[in-house]
Amino acid sequence: MSPFFIKTIQLLLSLSILIVLHELGHFIPAKLFKTRVEKFYLFFDVKFSLFKKKIGDTVYGIGWLPLGGYIKIAGMIDESMDKEQMAGPPQPWEFRSKPAWQRLIIMLGGVTVNIIVGFVIYMGILYFYGRNITTAEDLPQGFAVTEQFKEYGFQDGDQILSINGEPLDDVLEINRYIFVRNVSIVEVKHADGSIENINVPEDAGSKMFKSGIMPAFSPRQNIVLDSVWTDYPAQKAGLLKSDKIVSINGQDIQYLGEFEKIAEANKGKENTLIVARANQLDTLKVIPDEKGTFGVTFSSKELNSQLGKTEIKYSLGESIVGGFGFGYDTLKDYVAQFKYVFTQEGATKVGGFGAIGNLFPGVWDWQSFWATTALISIILAFMNILPIPALDGGHVMFLLYEIVTGRKPNDKFMEYAQMVGFFILIALVLFANGNDIYRWLFE
Repeated sequence: MSPFFIKTIQLLLSLSILIVLHELGHFIPAKLFKTRVEKFYLFFDVKFSLFKKKIGDTVYGIGWLPLGGYIKIAGMIDESMDKEQMAGPPQPWEFRSKPAWQRLIIMLGGVTVNIIVGFVIYMGILYFYGRNITTAEDLPQGFAVTEQFKEYGFQDGDQILSINGEPLDDVLEINRYIFVRNVSIVEVKHADGSIENINVPEDAGSKMFKSGIMPAFSPRQNIVLDSVWTDYPAQKAGLLKSDKIVSINGQDIQYLGEFEKIAEANKGKENTLIVARANQLDTLKVIPDEKGTFGVTFSSKELNSQLGKTEIKYSLGESIVGGFGFGYDTLKDYVAQFKYVFTQEGATKVGGFGAIGNLFPGVWDWQSFWATTALISIILAFMNILPIPALDGGHVMFLLYEIVTGRKPNDKFMEYAQMVGFFILIALVLFANGNDIYRWLFE
């Protein structure tokens, strides 16, 4: 099965689990407060349903449009815009007849469940799979560093020892820390063995994002060819997959980052490659195409073989504490990086279902599936609590206003707010998925 279909199946399964649990978060408190739930749907049933069955007062069903799910609560102004029901006198079983605090709990139920689910999944992952981290000792060749960060004092071959005076368990997280957290000092061990504390500017994360330097630190990788593309400049120049590139433009190279740096500096120009072939050295002249493409792929297996891993096992108690901390950090980091969405660069990187699907691996792996599902659950919780009418956060906003002021917004205002929120959501969905299509076509 192709990676595309494997990702699609994982996406649908993950969303199905999270949607059902989210809606249960609304359904259960609604039932506890004796509020009638008329519909409980996985996916949207525009015009028709794939399946539906009425049990008691509730119709349970599966729609054909996999863009979410919903429950329809009697006496509530929501996306169904059921004006006929709202025109009648309030009934005891209706949402609008319940005290504001009960309505608030019902509306917060879905987000609460998504947060709990994300945290519980992380706890389960730590308990059943443990955690593999890369320490400084596991990465003896250190990191390749982008030119911008070399201006701060970092060097190729650096090993990360600590951040803000605290050891970094997994050194591969250095990029995430600088991107979304308040990193001021990074202690490094240079390739010559010297140790230095480097001051990191407050806006380093913003500069990473605006300049597209993602990541700023990448594990140093020996330069080993994996493939040479047919009918591209490198093949036309005579490069073979079995060749070992020794130098480019007169500069000896050992690591992939060195090759990429020199090639970038000579984009559009003729490049002289010295390659080792059958125990002799050959000289090749390569002129990249108009996009600066040589037409080669370097082996990721070589990098993976160089990366050491330290395995950590967790007891039940440790997995609960560790999973809670991991979930909290994931939520905090996601909220921190949300600020980039409101920049010109951030708007172009907003993604829809294609971007979410690409979070999953192209092969089926349960550990990766559950880790991605936990991340999506936390993202859904945060996005749903945003104060936009038609989202849970919009309803919560109006309920808090009612609790504080003692005045309930009138139904006509709520209808208009719901319509505005609905159109905002449609616009965001179209924009995000449009970005996916654009990237698929042109990048």
